[in-house]
Amino acid sequence: MKALVIIPTYNESENVRTLIPEILKLPFDMEVLVVDDNSPDGTAGIVSEMASADSRIHLLKREGKMGLGSAYVEGFKYALSRPEIECVFEMDADFSHDPTSIPDFLKTIRDCDLVLGSRYLDGVTVVNWPLTRLILSYCANLYTRIVTGLPVHDATGGFKCFRRRVLESIDLDNVRSDGYSFQIEMSFKCWRKGFRIKEIPITFVDRRAGTSKMSHKIIWEAVWLVWRLRWQSLFQREDRGGRR
Repeated sequence: MKALVIIPTYNESENVRTLIPEILKLPFDMEVLVVDDNSPDGTAGIVSEMASADSRIHLLKREGKMGLGSAYVEGFKYALSRPEIECVFEMDADFSHDPTSIPDFLKTIRDCDLVLGSRYLDGVTVVNWPLTRLILSYCANLYTRIVTGLPVHDATGGFKCFRRRVLESIDLDNVRSDGYSFQIEMSFKCWRKGFRIKEIPITFVDRRAGTSKMSHKIIWEAVWLVWRLRWQSLFQREDRGGRR
């Protein structure tokens, strides 16, 4: 299956030079799309230079820092404009998502519609995070599962692989959440439509270079989003686009 890996970036110049070749050296039919929010550190320029030398690398450069959720939505739309793309990955630029895990995703997606890389499936597989952030993340996922009923261990993780048909079934123009919220909302919509979700364990290692994009705004957005999703699940009918 031909796959597209979408990587949102903001000030990731120290990482993209290494990460993109690591992905493309894997023995699969893959391409990479970087969605850059006009990084001041020249990330887009580096990617553009790499793209000129390798047709498998693509760049969408945006006018400013517009957020993770909208970056992925633009990336999804790009993927859907390419009829040969069958699988679409979400992946961070900072090496917290190990590119050597990609084969496990591609193997698993053969029998389901969405594969989630889970930090909490086999215990806790997070490296180098402060204890306070680890507790926040773990509790956020427990909270999400209890409130929404979404039957996954790691709803806030950003290492994912979608089948094309999942993205085609979702009204992407109506997805406006960001950060943790975006990850929760996309998985929730997939589940509500009856698509098959499978979690696989990953080891999440804190970023190699650069700074985290986490903020209090992102956290509070996620807190309120789960209740909105719960309300929708109780009172709004969802078109069943998939199958269990």
